Amino acid sequence: MSIQEVKIKGKKILVADDDPAILEVVSIILEDAGYEVETSTGETLLSTSGALPDLYMIDIWMLGKDGREICRHLKSQEQTKNIPILIVSANRDIEQIAQEVGVDAYLSKPFEIDQLIELIQKHIN
Repeated sequence: MSIQEVKIKGKKILVADDDPAILEVVSIILEDAGYEVETSTGETLLSTSGALPDLYMIDIWMLGKDGREICRHLKSQEQTKNIPILIVSANRDIEQIAQEVGVDAYLSKPFEIDQLIELIQKHIN
């Protein structure tokens, strides 16, 4: 087992998106990279029960829940305020949105797999 595999092993990422196809593809990518992945459609992120992830990856535009509200909520809670949040969106104002909601990183859709893994590694390891 390499040093990189040891660092990643046991790290959990919670991915929130309202598109099941995106959840499936991102889960496969992250699991192939060695991460444990949990998925959500957004509603369950407001509840902080159970084991917390090492990083949240949240889509800004989700049906029924605005990703910005979720990010603000997570950053305002004692249990989750120090967990890195990566937001993803096709919105051209994603950089401004990221600053407004106080997240740790952002990624514009469409994105390269390498970009995603690099950002996660920067904030989780």
